[in-house]
Amino acid sequence: MIIKIYPIQTGRVKIKRSQIKRAANNLPQPLNLFFQTGWSDWLPILAWVIEHPEGVFVVDTGETAQAARPGYFPHWHPYYRWAVQFDVRPEDEIGPQLRRLGMSPVDVTAVLLTHLHTDHAGGLSHFPRTRVVVHPQEWQAAAGRAGTLNGYVRHNWPVGLKPEFVRYVPEAVGPFVESMPVTPDGRIRLIPTPGHTPYHLSVLVQTETTTYFLAGDASYTEALMLAGQPDGVSGPAAMQTLTHIRRWVQDTANPKRLRAVTYLPSHDPHSLTRLERVQRQPAPQLATW
Repeated sequence: MIIKIYPIQTGRVKIKRSQIKRAANNLPQPLNLFFQTGWSDWLPILAWVIEHPEGVFVVDTGETAQAARPGYFPHWHPYYRWAVQFDVRPEDEIGPQLRRLGMSPVDVTAVLLTHLHTDHAGGLSHFPRTRVVVHPQEWQAAAGRAGTLNGYVRHNWPVGLKPEFVRYVPEAVGPFVESMPVTPDGRIRLIPTPGHTPYHLSVLVQTETTTYFLAGDASYTEALMLAGQPDGVSGPAAMQTLTHIRRWVQDTANPKRLRAVTYLPSHDPHSLTRLERVQRQPAPQLATW
């Protein structure tokens, strides 16, 4: 059984450093995005393509080139005015990049969304007839005027989009007490990783060489996950999520389990290096969860 993972970088983003790592001060965390002046370097906006015997699956859709167009984001919204910058060209979008891989959006079996922030759902317009899977409360959080106030940007989504909702079952993966198999063989599985948003999820993919942990924004980097450092916009569940991830990554890296874990957040500049390194390794015996 051959399962392959391909990265797609849909442009770059700059955010405040206080968003990447929670600031150690007495200000309410959201205010740090506007009162702390330091910017990050340009960070990748990564989506992922999974080639599985049962189909092609896309994890997140990255950003749209319209993000660089004046007026695309609400002009009144303070976050888009003062706390984020995008660099996305039309050729960076997920549709053209799938075609460069010899695929097309119509070949995609399902789009799996870690959450609905614009840099993860901005490319949904390329999938107007594709099955889209998202957590029901994440979908609800993005709806209506409250969703706009919370920073969700919906006007580039397919008209009449009706996603399939995540339904977790009590099938544990390490410290994660519930999960949802996406494929009948269970090699692609969703797990709850709340924090960055209250219903954020991550995608696990078990291949011949590793288990890929497609982390979305569970943390901005692997180093911050290992250090237990939540980001500057996450909620109270983030610390427990990072503890669960760290415990599972370290436990499953035990050589007796015959399978390591490759942790791949969407904005970590080192995610592509880790992916390339593990894909060069010979295949070990395949273990089970």
